[in-house]
Amino acid sequence: MRPENMSDTPAMMEAMPSVDSLLGDLDDEQREAVVAPRGPVCVLAGAGTGKTRTITRRIANLVVGGHVAPGQVLAVTFTARAAGEMRSRLRALGDQAGVPTAAVQAVTFHAAARRQLQYFWPRVVGDTAWQLLDSKFAVVAQAANRAAIQASTDDVRDLAGEIEWAKASLITPEQYVTAVARTRRDVPMDANTVAKVYAGYEKLKTHRDGTALLDFDDLLLHTAAAIENDAAVAQEFRDRYRCFVVDEYQDVTPLQQRVLDAWLGNRDDLTVVGDANQTIYSFTGATPRFLLDFSRRFPEATVVRLERDYRSTPEVVSLANRVIAAARGRMAGSKLHLIGQRDPGPKPTFAEHPDEVAEASAVAKKVAKLIDNGTAPAEIAVLYRINAQSEVYEEALTEAGIAFQVRGGEGFFSRQEIRQALIALQRNVGRETPGDLPGFVRGILEPLGLTEEPPSGTKARERWEALTALAELVDDEVAQRPSLDLSALVGELRQRADSRHPPVVQGVTLASLHAAKGLEWDAVFLVGLADGTLPISHALAHGPDSEAVEEERRLLYVGVTRARVHLSLSWALARTPGGRQGRRPSRFLNGIAPQTPADNAPARPKRARGATPRCRVCNGALTTPTAIMLRRCENCPSDIDEQLLVELKEWRLRTSQELKVPAYVVFTDNTLIAIAETLPTDAAALVAIPGIGARKLEQYGPDVLALVNARS
Repeated sequence: MRPENMSDTPAMMEAMPSVDSLLGDLDDEQREAVVAPRGPVCVLAGAGTGKTRTITRRIANLVVGGHVAPGQVLAVTFTARAAGEMRSRLRALGDQAGVPTAAVQAVTFHAAARRQLQYFWPRVVGDTAWQLLDSKFAVVAQAANRAAIQASTDDVRDLAGEIEWAKASLITPEQYVTAVARTRRDVPMDANTVAKVYAGYEKLKTHRDGTALLDFDDLLLHTAAAIENDAAVAQEFRDRYRCFVVDEYQDVTPLQQRVLDAWLGNRDDLTVVGDANQTIYSFTGATPRFLLDFSRRFPEATVVRLERDYRSTPEVVSLANRVIAAARGRMAGSKLHLIGQRDPGPKPTFAEHPDEVAEASAVAKKVAKLIDNGTAPAEIAVLYRINAQSEVYEEALTEAGIAFQVRGGEGFFSRQEIRQALIALQRNVGRETPGDLPGFVRGILEPLGLTEEPPSGTKARERWEALTALAELVDDEVAQRPSLDLSALVGELRQRADSRHPPVVQGVTLASLHAAKGLEWDAVFLVGLADGTLPISHALAHGPDSEAVEEERRLLYVGVTRARVHLSLSWALARTPGGRQGRRPSRFLNGIAPQTPADNAPARPKRARGATPRCRVCNGALTTPTAIMLRRCENCPSDIDEQLLVELKEWRLRTSQELKVPAYVVFTDNTLIAIAETLPTDAAALVAIPGIGARKLEQYGPDVLALVNARS
């Protein structure tokens, strides 16, 4: 920001093109948004409805109409990629229609704040220098150390994430504990501990060695404060920028809204664009409430709904509408009913598979067929809920000779925790290996983060998910080659790692649903659509009707709307070949997926077909993994045989010591509780308990049944 750029000269406003040149290729709703009077405008834009075209044309129309000079427009969005796309569209309007929109500022919130702070800082703060903190990690680690907290690398990352959420939500260290209780937020450790580290982190940044350290959230905080507290700064800024446009407004945080309010002052020349049903980042502090409340704040606002979908075929659009039609809560009232504008295409397919390996193999075959029929690999994507799911698809595509790239994350064997695990396994080669190789491996992985239950922290949970996937991969290898020793196992894993294709632009995209936001492909495979994965189990822990579960539904909606033509949805009944097929399709597919499996998938067991597990005490629906295992609601009275539970735990301890593995590798506490409650008296009843597959039945079944039958 330079003072000489505070306004545009009259010469820049001469020889403007006509408004008609900007409207000719727009539909009625897009045109309404473009020509809406200067002032507050809210564009509710569904997926594929041409929102970027609409807002760039609106900016051009305001310039052509003389309402604002190009350099007085500030358009903000959330990613550098989206800002670059907006700048590209604005330049194209200049090249094609002669509109001088190249001077429009189209940037991210943080880029805008950084430029403004650099300009105003000397006037507001004085001679104290400031330095941008690219990463919080080192300072957060130092704050944790000073607070006498033993924090692992993942703990530090989770603490940094909590600090970012708090600052984005305008929550101070003193307010953190109360805010966590109010929002029922899942936190990585005790809230008081997080608050202590947060306070220490802020103290460490203040005038360190004579220089103030600012993180990315501080850029926004200091920019807002400069405008709010200095009338001269506010006047100069508001003379510079007269018109504001905010893209993806459903993802605004309270901190970003505070900056936007400071920019606006008492003015209302604001255009916002968003879709509440694509809100999938609430864990970072993003909230759709500013979008939903826009008409209350600006009662005179023009509100336009863009519902004509130019991206996807009517068949894909129809499925997207059905997914979001079941949404509950406040955002359900803002649903947009998309109307497909493309020619008809193939119907979306649904496929059920006996296990994840079979699911991945089937997907790889379909991908190969699409490529053979002329679809470019770069126009195909496989999307999943968590990054740890990528491994089986990397393997399947590698075996099929299909190049791929992992977007928004590293390939499975490139992840730090997996590299560490392979090193740890290699170090144990040569040691005496007990007969239970999978259990031995789990014992090695335990110090790296393979705990009995998933941890609460986001980064720690991601590590746990990846290590769990590696442990299950070991199970698969040993099941196929029972004579495998640790040395041969490590060699097999190294070979798998080395055989993976490096990322290439032309390859099939593997990505999480979060990483896929804002992108689109000709063909999309939505995989792993089982309850407990989508919706993910820790969302279900908040309750089946919770906002956390509704956000998972919106993730599926985002995934569906990434597809232009081909869309495939699939799930597996078991993790590994031969495993107990106890999984159920995602509840979001109820009433959407066919009643019978598609694509010649194996028939699913009758006991699982379409049935919701019921509590054996109150007959209520069971939704959490623990409740399903216990076959009762977690708050329903237990009829446990306490003495049997004691005997089972004593047996488990003896067995784990004999095998030299952690106790949970034999059976988890929840499995033992389920046994002590349901009292299975034969192999069929025992294997019906989730977590007890054929291998554990063979290995431990006789001992467990003997204990149970001795109590009867």
